[in-house]
Amino acid sequence: MCGIAGIYSFHPSAPPADRAELRTMRDHMVARGPDGHGEWFSDDGRVGFGHRRLAIVDLSAGGAQPMTSADGQLVVTFNGEIYNYPALRKTLEAQGHVFRSNSDTEVLLHLYQAKGEAMLTELRGMFAFALWDTRKQALLLARDAFGIKPLYYTPGTHTHRGTLRFASQVKALLAGGQIDTTPEPAGHAGFFLWGNVPAPFTLYRGIRALPAGHSMWVSTQGISEPKPYCLITDILAQAAAQPARGSVGDSLQAIGAAMRDSIAAHHMADVPVGMFLSAGIDSALITALSCAHGERPHTLTLAFAEYAGTPNDEAPLAEQLAAQFGTRHATVMVRQADFQEQRQKLLADMDQPSIDGINTWFVSQAAASQGIKVALSGLGGDELLASYPSFRDLPRIRNLVRPFQGFTALGAPLRTLAAPVVARFTSPKYASLFEYGGTLGGAYLLRRALYLPWELPQVLDADLAAQGLADLHTHTLLQATTAHIPQDRLAVSALEMTWYMRHMLLTDSDWASMAHSLELRVPFLDVPLLRTVAPWLAAHPGLTKPTVAAALAPQLPKVLIHKPKTGFVVPVRDWLMGDQAAAQDRGLRGWAQVLYTQATT
Repeated sequence: MCGIAGIYSFHPSAPPADRAELRTMRDHMVARGPDGHGEWFSDDGRVGFGHRRLAIVDLSAGGAQPMTSADGQLVVTFNGEIYNYPALRKTLEAQGHVFRSNSDTEVLLHLYQAKGEAMLTELRGMFAFALWDTRKQALLLARDAFGIKPLYYTPGTHTHRGTLRFASQVKALLAGGQIDTTPEPAGHAGFFLWGNVPAPFTLYRGIRALPAGHSMWVSTQGISEPKPYCLITDILAQAAAQPARGSVGDSLQAIGAAMRDSIAAHHMADVPVGMFLSAGIDSALITALSCAHGERPHTLTLAFAEYAGTPNDEAPLAEQLAAQFGTRHATVMVRQADFQEQRQKLLADMDQPSIDGINTWFVSQAAASQGIKVALSGLGGDELLASYPSFRDLPRIRNLVRPFQGFTALGAPLRTLAAPVVARFTSPKYASLFEYGGTLGGAYLLRRALYLPWELPQVLDADLAAQGLADLHTHTLLQATTAHIPQDRLAVSALEMTWYMRHMLLTDSDWASMAHSLELRVPFLDVPLLRTVAPWLAAHPGLTKPTVAAALAPQLPKVLIHKPKTGFVVPVRDWLMGDQAAAQDRGLRGWAQVLYTQATT
């Protein structure tokens, strides 16, 4: 895992790549790669790559980056892990390719030589990389299908004198000093809508995120539009159209084999791999299947002093699991004083404002203090195995409102009348039940939004909010997410995976873990796993996570398997009680105001 940065002066009139600027961008990300750094500049000085290294695979100097092919025609700077690189390497060697290192990075160079851009569908892992092709005089940018690893760039309409810049972090690009920082309305509106900044937008007009599962070319002809090579929604749509055939027993056998394969792949490393262990099924299942391979991993649990002795306390059950599996376990307690003491550091590490991520930041800090360099997380299990309340609630909301769809024109007037009354008892969002609830996408907005569109002028300049909402196309995109997935279970998975998980959970997991030089891996987010599991879930939509867990790891305690879904709770509300900056709202909306103020001043 690493930090990458680059500059490409693609227009003939553009000045050469500024070496000092590139080094500033690169070294702003020293936490992402404390084990080494490198740079490369083309002979004409128009292309420059920078790299910060966190050595996980091939710890020798042979794995250093940027890496150049033996013939000098290709150069790559890469962030991530390619879990199937040994198999890819073996195939390439059989075709006559000669390797100089044992790194997965070099496989990218040889695979591109063999297949060009089509290489992307061969990669199993999490990645964001930039590859310079000297013969084509063109730059290829690419990002993994789930969006686990980030990649930000300067879009064509906002490049500085025909120069493209890219980096693993928004703040690294800003550190270079050549970015158009004019507010991006969609980024600002998106933050208050969702509690995060949804890709491809950022808070700045001069920075975009390359969408997950997309690639993009840059050449002297300019910056091409990102184009998809693998979309999660397409995989789920195909599964819905072609469900697997077989019994529930067959499905459990296939799902179990696919999960064991993914977990084994995610253990690929030349350093020890630890695990985050909570009192939930996802991390317990990963730990159980890992230990079944003979591993005795280091496990870590985050606990909060405010929750000691309450149902929200993760520590007791996690410690019981660790003892059962014989892991090397540590429980790290976080108190309000820790939050207050380290709050400014946490906010400085946060690449873009997000109302989540605090737990990952603290548990990653704890992991680093224990000498852990790589950790597995259960992130993605809820989205894959349908254990969020949304899998039950969204269809119910839609079915409740659907008979009234002929009266949609009354939705806004009803909301106007109902909002003051509803706000006395619950979130004012629910005054919009008949305005948004008639579709899964609309119900998802109703349930997941921090603020609804009509509320944004209360927290943003009205013109900025209006322009941002127009540019976001939120309702249209939500509808498109489920348009070709007729089955509710897979449709809700698509919504959760491509909205909340991608823009919030994965974004937060990246900045919060990398702030502590920790590589966080997510075995449930694996394209081969999804391609195998989704058709079986389509065939047996009633298959639950407890059923899967009990079949795959029967040694898990029944109290864990049958424990109601509670989610991982962080006592931010309590921690903010004494915060005057959040005086108007002590919950997540107040926290959002704090974060927004921090990010925009």
